[in-house]
Amino acid sequence: MRYLVTGSQMKAIDRNAIEQVGIPSVVLMERAAMAVADAVVRYAEGSVGLAESGRYAEGCVGAGRKAAWGEGAGRGENAKNRASLHIWAVCGSGNNGADGIAAARLLHNKGYQVTVILAGGAEHGTEEFYLQRRIALNLDIPVTEWKDFLPGRCDILIDAVFGVGLSRPVEGDYARVLQMMKDCGAGYTVAVDMPSGIHSDSGQIMGTAVPADVTVTFGYKKLGSALYPGRDYCGRVEVCDIGFPPDSVERISASFGVPAAVTYGPEDLDKMPERPSYSNKGTFGKVLVAAGSENMGGAAYLSALAAYRTGAGLVKIMTAAGNRQMMQQLLPEAILSTYEADEPKREPEAFHRKVEEACAWADVIVLGPGIGQRESMRELLREFLINAYVPIVLDADGLNLIARYPELTQYYTENIIITPHLGEMSRLTGLTTEQLRRDIVAAAVDYSGAHGITCVLKDSATVAAGRDGQRYVNSSGNSAMAKAGSGDVLTGVIAGLLAQGCELWEAAALGVYLHGMAGDRLRAVYGSQGILARELADEVGRIRAGEPTAEIGRIRAGE
Repeated sequence: MRYLVTGSQMKAIDRNAIEQVGIPSVVLMERAAMAVADAVVRYAEGSVGLAESGRYAEGCVGAGRKAAWGEGAGRGENAKNRASLHIWAVCGSGNNGADGIAAARLLHNKGYQVTVILAGGAEHGTEEFYLQRRIALNLDIPVTEWKDFLPGRCDILIDAVFGVGLSRPVEGDYARVLQMMKDCGAGYTVAVDMPSGIHSDSGQIMGTAVPADVTVTFGYKKLGSALYPGRDYCGRVEVCDIGFPPDSVERISASFGVPAAVTYGPEDLDKMPERPSYSNKGTFGKVLVAAGSENMGGAAYLSALAAYRTGAGLVKIMTAAGNRQMMQQLLPEAILSTYEADEPKREPEAFHRKVEEACAWADVIVLGPGIGQRESMRELLREFLINAYVPIVLDADGLNLIARYPELTQYYTENIIITPHLGEMSRLTGLTTEQLRRDIVAAAVDYSGAHGITCVLKDSATVAAGRDGQRYVNSSGNSAMAKAGSGDVLTGVIAGLLAQGCELWEAAALGVYLHGMAGDRLRAVYGSQGILARELADEVGRIRAGEPTAEIGRIRAGE
């Protein structure tokens, strides 16, 4: 698990390290500057033939230190090449700008041709900014106000204007500075903490922004760098240890009243339920999939398949009668229960008993994919919401019906996980998709908190919000997964994890990560165009088994 902090949380972590722990600000700043300068050196030295492929590790302040700072790193032809590179360090007047000036000083000392360009009003600078500017001037490093700067060649750009401090749209002189940076023609841009113009909490572009090739961030990854469009603007993100105490997030979370957001990595696959050898199919839970309208059973099939591939022991599909033959052919392992399309209204008492028996059988219920939106399906949805006392994963047409008949929200319980995409969330909330995109985390958190449920809001970077304030932003997945049926697979994955004993929040976050990881593995085999939803379900099964992708497996087997 990896933390994603907001700008205000990061500022609190910084204050805690300085004021409570007693780490001098200049110590943290020097280590930050070393990390930024190191990222520049790795690119510069590689471009002139010093660095070997794979020579440098990412993600720590010591990455590439031997080549960047070791003896002999600046001799002979290499020193000449360094002097020929033109580096701009464009710096604001806050501590982010001070980091940039300090990095420029380190690069100057190694023989690079560096110019410090001051973007803000120096009369309003921080103490650390004035210190670093004074040191740079004492070393005869060119330092100039941006209005006095005569733009020329720029090979490498250091963006140290705003960092995590930006809270309003970029306008006026600052907008002109950022445009100058975008027009400078740099071959490589290194952002300090966050690209200038990107909001550190939401990832939104605040009027204008400078895209980076690499973003060197300190202590913890910032929430806005995990969300789009900020995720694209950050390029590669290197999280560097500059000396914050390891329990920094825990120290400040209580003061904010909510836990910090998290994301998962491969190490979090250990959270998946174990499969004991002394067991039977009942040990791994029973999933009821109530899905699929007449002759439209694909969603039911995909959710059921995914639940089985994730590890559920038994899956029952309750679907329209016209889907029986297809289900028997596609997934004979599933138990089938069918109903006529008008049955919920024509025979309400009999249908009530059918739903009641199905709910009593199930440990988890998938409700909604592909059921359609006719009025009789409102009755089906209502019956399940009233009679279920187990977790429900509510998706697709189930959510569209709730948007059409909002009185159904009165049947929400804490056992519900909803999985809307932005269009469905728009119908549920009355907000436009553009409004939702402005702060997708807040949208999920607000809906979850208002209704006391878990919300998985699907987007390019899917967000999960727990009813106790938990926030998860997904780091896996890719655009190749934008195919019909992909969401139905996710619903089944989450249900399969719930069936095996995961708590609601863990099943939601882990299910999203597992689903995205399957997409990443498949893209490596089939590229960005040809992935099918059912292959995602199969790939989840391979991940659960610790196996390589199917194609890689065949290659290794010599087929």
